[in-house]
Amino acid sequence: MEQIIDFIQKQPYETEVLIIENGSTDRTFQIALEHSKDHPNIHVYHEDARGKGLAIKSGMLKAKGCYRFFCDVDFSMPIGEINRFLPPVLPNADVAIASRETPGAIRYHEPVYRHLTGRIFNTLVRWLILPGLHDTQCGFKCFRAEVAERVFRLQTLTGWSFDAEVLFIARRLGYTIVEVPISWYYNPDSRVRLIKDSFHMAQDMLKIRHNARSGIYDRR
Repeated sequence: MEQIIDFIQKQPYETEVLIIENGSTDRTFQIALEHSKDHPNIHVYHEDARGKGLAIKSGMLKAKGCYRFFCDVDFSMPIGEINRFLPPVLPNADVAIASRETPGAIRYHEPVYRHLTGRIFNTLVRWLILPGLHDTQCGFKCFRAEVAERVFRLQTLTGWSFDAEVLFIARRLGYTIVEVPISWYYNPDSRVRLIKDSFHMAQDMLKIRHNARSGIYDRR
């Protein structure tokens, strides 16, 4: 919270910060509320249903900004890199996603086994639904308001695979996706369970293909 507040106070543009809590067992919600009391542009929400994808969907549709950026709460990407996803640094992008794999990206302190597992899964994503994208699962992504409103209303997945689904929907609707190389720091406290989550995410890729064939993403 202190990093976020320090960052937004230095920016020349208006900002809002939405914190969506849905399933934490510590004082996350209370701590966020305490910070919001002194900062009117920080808004805190609680959702009863669990799931990272559900929290992101809720926040992206509650947001009012022209550009809507979501991020992992641990900020494994330094917060100062957010401006690289916005004009004037990155003009005219419908969707901008952080990438740990494109030229210029740097990973810090990541175990080899974790990197290999991530590459295997992303290869599966490219084969099945998103050819050409090098890193769909990095948790830092920016959408223009119009794109966010259309894409996230069509989102169906509520777990870890939501990233791949919303990118698939965006591409299906004709929006451009730009990968932004970042510096990324491995967090050993990550909640990702490699074997179990990878299995579920593989199932989700097949579900996305089924949804596409069924016309679910073609609703208006």
